[in-house]
Amino acid sequence: MPAKIYTDKDADLGVLKNKTLAVIGFGSQGHAHALNLKDSGMKVIIGLYPKSKSRAVAAEYGFEVMDTADAVQKADVIFVAAPDTKIAEIYEADIAPHLTKGKTLLFSHGFAVHFKTITPPADVNVIMVAPKGPGHIVRRQFVEGKGVPALIAVHQNPGKDAKKIALAWAKGVGGTRAGVFETDFKEETETDLFGEQTVLCGGVSQLVTAAFETLVEAGYQPEMAYFECLHELKLTVDLINESGISGMRFSISETAEYGDLTTGPKIIDASVKKRMKAALKNIQSGKFAKGWIEEANSGGKNFKALRKEGEQHPIEKVGKRLRNLMPWLKKRDIKGAQAAYH
Repeated sequence: MPAKIYTDKDADLGVLKNKTLAVIGFGSQGHAHALNLKDSGMKVIIGLYPKSKSRAVAAEYGFEVMDTADAVQKADVIFVAAPDTKIAEIYEADIAPHLTKGKTLLFSHGFAVHFKTITPPADVNVIMVAPKGPGHIVRRQFVEGKGVPALIAVHQNPGKDAKKIALAWAKGVGGTRAGVFETDFKEETETDLFGEQTVLCGGVSQLVTAAFETLVEAGYQPEMAYFECLHELKLTVDLINESGISGMRFSISETAEYGDLTTGPKIIDASVKKRMKAALKNIQSGKFAKGWIEEANSGGKNFKALRKEGEQHPIEKVGKRLRNLMPWLKKRDIKGAQAAYH
């Protein structure tokens, strides 16, 4: 049976009308939710630690900015928009002491709740609103009068109004314009991590890099390898996004389609699926979460080394030079933009 899709008519912004909404953090998702809710007529305040660089940025947008603990105390709904590995520390110091009966805790990812890095009291609602797109897209689509599909979930519902609040929040950020689907914290967390690791981030980046290396090692020009293994990927992904895999195959040449159907399964074969299942098991058991929390808490030395190694790969140098030759290509300083929100 297909999942129910909630749209604008299923959500009532009036549910949030007389409530104070606190956004804790002003990063990618935090700033998008805050701005969209503000534009939807909601009363939004921002909670940040005293020396956060984001305080000035949030204030420029016209928000009332205060220390996290004060924002939690003042708010009815608290959106914890902090990195997964920072939530426990922020929660214990500034959120938990001020969580009184009747308040609602909201997340855009289930990591902290599902893996129990925090344990909310039984007398507060615990919900999720998770737009299926990065913050800048959530904001841009909203401004254009559109929206990004979103997931909602209810983990605790002592107030008997948790789902209504989740749907209202989803409407306030533009999610119901596109469609909202109900899930639970376990399903959202585990599928989200799996998708990131095996396809969207880990799978794609390693596939592209391995293909680039294979061509260069065989004596082909790095520029040719970049165009064929990275640059044109967007065209294919756009076709899949718009029309599905079969639609993409309909749009490409028969030579490309034949190569797809005959060689693709030999590259991504049963052994890959076996390792995908192992990755899923690591996520489900909490092994990945435990390792990531330990890495983050110990200063992230290995994480930073792996990141640096990736940044120094030849594909990055070739790519930067080629992108500069393409004035039509929309280029964004993602690192600079993200830094402005932290």
